[in-house]
Amino acid sequence: MGNLVAKLVTVAAAFAATTVARKMTDGTWKFVTGKDSPSNPEDPDIDLKEAVAFAVLSGVLMGLARMLANRQTTRVLAKGQGKSPEQLADQTND
Repeated sequence: MGNLVAKLVTVAAAFAATTVARKMTDGTWKFVTGKDSPSNPEDPDIDLKEAVAFAVLSGVLMGLARMLANRQTTRVLAKGQGKSPEQLADQTND
């Protein structure tokens, strides 16, 4: 049962991180370019440089947000189980 709760918490954290990363991407894009972020960067009407820049920005922010969410989730779950994050990682790898 504890493993199920841990998985649900991890999924919820990843979803929240995705939402935050999307908002950060849109806000950063608007701040830097003065335009709304492309709704579909794969659209051939969007300039290739703009599409690549948006893909890089969104990829970096998404990866960063998910990594931070996973780290924090691991800490919270480990603390709740009275273990260190390393012990929790060893347990899930077995």
